[in-house]
Amino acid sequence: MSSSRTGRPPVQRAARRPVVPRPSRENPVRTLVTRARRAWDRPLTAYYVILGGSLLITVLGLVMVYSASQITALQMSLPGSYFFRKQLLAAAIGAVLLLAASRMPVKLHRALAYPILAGAVFLMALVQVPGIGVAVNGNQNWIALGGSFQLQPSEFGKLALVLWGADLLARKQDKRLLAQWKHMLVPLVPAAFMLLGLIMLGGDMGTAIILTAILFGLLWLAGAPTRLFAGVLAVAALLGAILIRTSENRMARLACLGATEPQTGPVDCWQAVHGIYALASGGIFGSGLGASLEKWGELPEAHTDFIFAVTGEELGLAGTLSVLALFAALGYAGIRVAGRTEDPFVRYAAGGVTTWITAQAVINIGAVLGLLPIAGVPLPLFSYGGSALLPTMFAIGLLIAFAREDPAARMALAMRQPRFGRKRIGGSQRPRRWNTMRRRAPGARPSGER
Repeated sequence: MSSSRTGRPPVQRAARRPVVPRPSRENPVRTLVTRARRAWDRPLTAYYVILGGSLLITVLGLVMVYSASQITALQMSLPGSYFFRKQLLAAAIGAVLLLAASRMPVKLHRALAYPILAGAVFLMALVQVPGIGVAVNGNQNWIALGGSFQLQPSEFGKLALVLWGADLLARKQDKRLLAQWKHMLVPLVPAAFMLLGLIMLGGDMGTAIILTAILFGLLWLAGAPTRLFAGVLAVAALLGAILIRTSENRMARLACLGATEPQTGPVDCWQAVHGIYALASGGIFGSGLGASLEKWGELPEAHTDFIFAVTGEELGLAGTLSVLALFAALGYAGIRVAGRTEDPFVRYAAGGVTTWITAQAVINIGAVLGLLPIAGVPLPLFSYGGSALLPTMFAIGLLIAFAREDPAARMALAMRQPRFGRKRIGGSQRPRRWNTMRRRAPGARPSGER
């Protein structure tokens, strides 16, 4: 053994361990985004978002209707819970309609298109009959049902246009007729203009705007060329300008855009300005549920068209952003349902319902914020009004039914609910992804053809 110069044996040194690189820390934001994308790509995500989002909006709306309507009811010598009880009854009936629509097959939805359209046209024409139609706030669009109950048939006209228009375009697509502009416009546009004419006979400009948005949504989904789309839009804009110009009430609403004082010259902007006051006084977390000051006779229609302003005052910015987030999630889930289906009827109907709800929410909230003229349309699923709540909840049931029809969603539901003790089916099928909601190849598989 070799020794050192000092005569001592050499010291045995331990071999160096290989340097193992430390795992790099992942970005928590990127990890959260990745997990969110994976969760969103699950087959049942749209189904749960539509169901949960609509129920949350409805329940929160019931709470705010009770809070915002108490003073109005007491001023009318009615019990404080009068409007809340009526809204709760409408929500219960709407829940039955939602459940029924969500369980109906696509064939039955298509079969109901023409009866619903015929019934809506008949009731909308019946409104103009003296002694039957009732005028509310200057608009004759109501039918008295007896007692304190009234029906607004124009709300069911939205549902009728969605179902009938979707069935019409789906049948024409199956026959490869949508490439011709006359088949794309006729009879869809004339029928929509007939509904618009019946609505405008009663003076309801807000509902007419929503119906026009549904029409444009259906044309866009059908793949209307830009020139045709722009032509229909120009005609609608010209007619709207004429209707606004010939009405002092509509011109006054247009003049209140950006108003900061209740009186601006000869135009009274009391409602628009006090809606801004309610939102401004809410702060971040609001003054507390039931503690609104504007609902004490200062803000007209606090429980109907301007319930979003009372929500901002009592629940603050946090409450209003929560409502906006729920509507955004509901709209995005509807787009996903329309974009992933191969059935043309499902695509048109889901796109029409999504256009209806999102457009009406934007118009209502934009009017409360002072960004759009006051159109007199309720906030879907949120504002007081049974005539608006019932067809909207039926439309939500349509979206739920369409979300369940996705092949991957049906397989996921079958795996979670085995019948008679059978072994669960393994595996999953990834749904086919589409880059657009617009009309696809004419070879798409139809379902529910009559």
